[in-house]
Amino acid sequence: MKKVVISLGGSILIPSLENHTIRDYVPVLQKIAKKCRLFVVVGGGGEARRYINIARELGIDEGTSDEIGILITRLNATMLIAALGEAAYPKVAESHAEAKKFSEHGKIVVMGGITPGQTTDAVAAVLAERVGATAFINATSVDGIYSEDPKKNPKATRFDAITPQKLLEIVGKTALGAGSNNVLDIVAARVVERSGIPLIVLDGRNPGNLAEAILKGKFRGTVVSEGKKKPLPV
Repeated sequence: MKKVVISLGGSILIPSLENHTIRDYVPVLQKIAKKCRLFVVVGGGGEARRYINIARELGIDEGTSDEIGILITRLNATMLIAALGEAAYPKVAESHAEAKKFSEHGKIVVMGGITPGQTTDAVAAVLAERVGATAFINATSVDGIYSEDPKKNPKATRFDAITPQKLLEIVGKTALGAGSNNVLDIVAARVVERSGIPLIVLDGRNPGNLAEAILKGKFRGTVVSEGKKKPLPV
């Protein structure tokens, strides 16, 4: 069975506790998991950034602020696991080795952050490499990778397909700190380059987009790959 790793942005799943989309994502993830071995890495979202902002106001260093953010990602992951019920392995994986071990049970494996200074996108990129994933999907709040931040420059160019080298060129211009909310960070981009595993960046604000992409190969987004072979559908 093919393996797919999804980096599910916290800004998509839990922008705030009051505006979460967990209920919408549960049936979609359950449906996808019937066709492939599924791994989901959950971000911190708005709640993590709230905690990190308070930490900074208290003069807490960036490394500790990152650790606080990691705790929130794992709390979000715990809530998703509980909502998925029997479809998910009942414990949050706290390392890539644990995620591989948990996947032997044939259930959806969910994890959050691992290491300070490393985003959940980077966690997901390494996980895709460790498990030999067919595809690494980044479900975010934009419909692909742009030449610039489209929220700041409406005239930015969206790419349908780019190479890992072009991705590195784009993300290398962005800064990284605790609670960073870029489309992808430099560590994740470098792992994508070395692993050769195709990355698909797509709009995750509609959970149905994820199912259409993985199960039918239909999506509006950006494929990051050296080759021309389509990584989806599974």
